[in-house]
Amino acid sequence: MNILEQLARELNLKLSQVENTVALIDEGNTIPFIARYRKEVTGELSDEVLRNLDERLSYLRNLEDRKQEVLRLIDEQGKLTEELQRQIQEASVLQRVEDLYKPFKQKKSTRASKARERGLEPLAEILWAQEMESGTPEETARPYINPELGVETEKDALQGAMDILAERISDDPELTAAIRKLTLEKGLISSEGVDEEEKTPYDMYYHHQEAIAKIPNHRVLAINRGEKEKKLKVKILPPTEGILEILEKAVLRNGKSIFAPLLKDTLEDANKRLIAPSMEREMRSMLTERAELEAVKVFGKNTEKLLMVPPVKGARIISIDPGYRTGCKVAVLSETGKLLAYTTIYPTEPRKDIRGTEATLAKMVEKYQINTIVIGNGTGSRETEEVVADFIRKNNLDVRYTIVNEAGASVYSASKLATEEYPDLDVTTRGAMSLGRRLQDPLAELVKISPKHIGVGQYQHDINQTLLEGALTNVVEDCVNRVGVDLNTASPSLLSYIAGINMTIARNIVQYREEKGTFNDRKELKKVAKLGEKTFLQCAGFMRINGGKNPLDATSVHPESYKAAEAMLNRLGISKEEIAKGGVGDIQERIESQYPGKGLKQLAEELEIGTITLKDILEEIRKPARDPREDAPAVIFRNDVRNFEDLKVDMELQGTVRNVVDFGAFVDIGVKNDGLVHISQMSDRFIRHPMDVVSVGDTVKVKILSVDTERGKISLTMKI
Repeated sequence: MNILEQLARELNLKLSQVENTVALIDEGNTIPFIARYRKEVTGELSDEVLRNLDERLSYLRNLEDRKQEVLRLIDEQGKLTEELQRQIQEASVLQRVEDLYKPFKQKKSTRASKARERGLEPLAEILWAQEMESGTPEETARPYINPELGVETEKDALQGAMDILAERISDDPELTAAIRKLTLEKGLISSEGVDEEEKTPYDMYYHHQEAIAKIPNHRVLAINRGEKEKKLKVKILPPTEGILEILEKAVLRNGKSIFAPLLKDTLEDANKRLIAPSMEREMRSMLTERAELEAVKVFGKNTEKLLMVPPVKGARIISIDPGYRTGCKVAVLSETGKLLAYTTIYPTEPRKDIRGTEATLAKMVEKYQINTIVIGNGTGSRETEEVVADFIRKNNLDVRYTIVNEAGASVYSASKLATEEYPDLDVTTRGAMSLGRRLQDPLAELVKISPKHIGVGQYQHDINQTLLEGALTNVVEDCVNRVGVDLNTASPSLLSYIAGINMTIARNIVQYREEKGTFNDRKELKKVAKLGEKTFLQCAGFMRINGGKNPLDATSVHPESYKAAEAMLNRLGISKEEIAKGGVGDIQERIESQYPGKGLKQLAEELEIGTITLKDILEEIRKPARDPREDAPAVIFRNDVRNFEDLKVDMELQGTVRNVVDFGAFVDIGVKNDGLVHISQMSDRFIRHPMDVVSVGDTVKVKILSVDTERGKISLTMKI
């Protein structure tokens, strides 16, 4: 199998694109670097396509390695035929390789292996041949009686022969493939309640059956969780009749054989004892793997949208982490996120000190010229929001407020990282700071938290954690590199996601900064411990230096292209200072004026660089370090407050999408609980997945379908 050709076919790419990309990966280049700075080589493949290619490349290479290992293991047994070798080499999935290897796999002691040890394999071959049409099976079995080996009777001998054949049938790769296909098409997954009198979140699965082929992924994960919590009993219901038909058609060749009834019994035994349990494990594993992959994909896309929420510039913030008994922790932050003050207020039960809270807020607003108040959405959020909204209204202040999702803030504030960053602050103050900074720069703050804790997933704590961490790390890495970082202010957490940089080098960068002062030139990075030429190549373009020696250092132009960029500036009569002042908006017009009709192509040839690279350089010089987050929906600020009791059916509201899952989207409409827009209420047209319609952070118009006050549930529709 030619891996590169297969990748080109699967991903619908040119073979040259695949060959060039694989060469770059094999050289140790990172995906963000390849996506941004090797567009000429890859033909402008996006980071998403590159990730898919890298993933498939690993799978196919592992498949080839496994094929070679299986061929070696079978050959060592002296059982490798030309036909078997061809079948293994032609296998396109790992499952097929394992099916072909199964008959040769060394097993623990089984009924079949014990029967072979008792010398019953020749009798099994006689049964398998089905040639005898006269006499009795007992007469055929009599010569194989051997009390010393534990074969006391004809019945013992026949049973041993049948055990050998049952294992042979269950190990047959073609039968396994056919039964798997039929089970996928016709099988059911069934669940029952362990205690059907007990009320649990899994009530709907107490008497539940669903086709394996059609069960949605979120229901698979829900059933798995119910089983894990010992609330559900789950099993696979295979199409037994159809399976036995497949087996009979493949095995029973002579209905007149004296062994036909025994072989029928053997088929039933093989299915019940060996095939069905194996297929049950396989189906459950397949459903779980499919559901986990989809959940990780959804989680990844939600995380990306959350990380790419635009930063709120110029926000001088009072950040409130609500609570009851111990009060609400308050942190005051400058526009740059510097902690100016912190305290505790008590607007909620049991103290409900409204007057004291308003007095404290009034002093802070005046002293620190506050223009924004941020409130976490956790315990006590609702009551705190009412006090804040009333305070702003009564004092007629030019202050806006918003609610911030505080998922993961407590995890961060108690972490080793937070302790290292702010050793003199207590856990609660760190948490309040984190909430405010999430508004000022969501990306910079959220990278400090493990992505699975930021509250935009579906069953994230139930699924394969290695798979989840790997996928989410890729998402965060792509986002951080897409935006770039300020080399002189970025935290170690943020720096560690830059291409080629690990946490050790990230800490070394910050240490260098603290000891030597701010970076004035990207080349200074090479003086950082453990940051060599190869790492510099990967990371330099994503590091920004504002106000440094070279204005190009504030852009995403890579240092390897500085020579070409400077030559171009000279040809067009542009000084670097123009870039530092905000960019050269008319650069395209200048090129057209100097190179009428030929433009980019001629200029690229003169500069000896690719046209795609030149376009990227021009875009950066036109608008240096443009933030891609500018294209995302802006944060919604509140000027009102709603009570759950105020909600009425048919009320139309505007809200923010907080989470997207397989069955719909959760929308923040300004009350404590988010409302659910089910997938069926998203559009009049058929949609495969809610992400086809909405993303985390989107502002949407919704109408209330129902309000369940007792359970705190709100059902919404977007079909207005």
